[in-house]
Amino acid sequence: MLNKMFKDKTGKKKLKIKNFIFMVYIITFCIYSFGLTGCDSKIDNQVLQEPDGKSNVKVSSDKINESNKSNESNENNEGNQSNENSEGIANVVDFNHTLDEYNPLKKKYNFYFTYKVVHPWWDAVALGIEDAAKQYEEKGIIIDYEYLAPNAASAQNQIKRLSEAALQDFDVIGVDVADVDVVTPMINELIEDGQKVMTFSSSDAAKEDGCKRIAYVGNTHNYEDGVELTEALCEKLGYSGKVVVLVGTKGAPCHEDRALGAKDVIEKYPNMEIIEMAYDDDIVEKAYDFTKEFLTRYKDIAGIVCCNMSNPVGAARAVIEAGRENDIVIVGMDHDQEALRYLRDGVIYALGVQDCYSIGFDTVQVAIKIADGLLPGEAYPEKTEEITTIIYQDGAKEMLRTLYGEID
Repeated sequence: MLNKMFKDKTGKKKLKIKNFIFMVYIITFCIYSFGLTGCDSKIDNQVLQEPDGKSNVKVSSDKINESNKSNESNENNEGNQSNENSEGIANVVDFNHTLDEYNPLKKKYNFYFTYKVVHPWWDAVALGIEDAAKQYEEKGIIIDYEYLAPNAASAQNQIKRLSEAALQDFDVIGVDVADVDVVTPMINELIEDGQKVMTFSSSDAAKEDGCKRIAYVGNTHNYEDGVELTEALCEKLGYSGKVVVLVGTKGAPCHEDRALGAKDVIEKYPNMEIIEMAYDDDIVEKAYDFTKEFLTRYKDIAGIVCCNMSNPVGAARAVIEAGRENDIVIVGMDHDQEALRYLRDGVIYALGVQDCYSIGFDTVQVAIKIADGLLPGEAYPEKTEEITTIIYQDGAKEMLRTLYGEID
């Protein structure tokens, strides 16, 4: 990979990546040392280093549809849990998006998107954002955007970013809410000052929360995801056993809602019990440390519910290290490559994979309509719902091929 440093018209330093030598889906989902940022959609594949040292990379998505179409169906593994959703793994993440028929009123838009934390989950969202921007560019419409986040999740940091964005000339400000109670007053203040604010990704601050945001694009069913994963775990355990829950970021709506779903399910069954619940801040190493500690403290742990993308990896590593992969059931979220390999190998029992690409793509389309002054119900819904699919072992290999081009 050849890199060249240059400056744009604002004087910001950028690292332009000349060549990509990685496979398309590895580029898409495995850039763990960077987040993503959008600047000028005419400049592809660039890294922006923020003054505070937080790196954000923008990755283009040429020919992903060709790779997606080439995936073949996976043979079912005998004796494994079968799931009807596993039959259509290639549709779990929908890369075949085209713009809808709405004609934007302007030739150029400027958006600001901020999310909880630099993490590969949001890299996947950004791929959809960039693809939508490219399709608009083909129609002669330029989408400039910034896509920035801190290295550690912080509601106060998010408030600071939103305050700074409000001082600039953005058509729409989008936020993946770090903490509903803390961030909602800031969103409402921006709305009252005439800013157009939407929420996106996995964490909404909804009308019922007292938030005046205009619309939301993303996962509208995090609680249900937690319920479905935990029901799968309970069934596997025969509705008996002690369980620990790894939540993620304290206050993050998506993580908290999934944990609440898990709690409500476990409470239904008299012979099941949550013995520990821990916040790992969506960091693999913290999830590993918590799991290792719990395995030492409790010799009779039967299951682990993981509420974000990082903690299934940390939990699985600790369980393998303890030699207990055959007697502990792990369920968790999303498309981490290592987690999918553990799913394939039977260490993880089930993963709920969200369609991050669609979240990003649809966020741009909704943002344009908000910028043009349209209200929910006129050309878009207040909440654009994206899907989550529960994947079991029999779908893991095909998922690895679909997302990462990984072939055994």
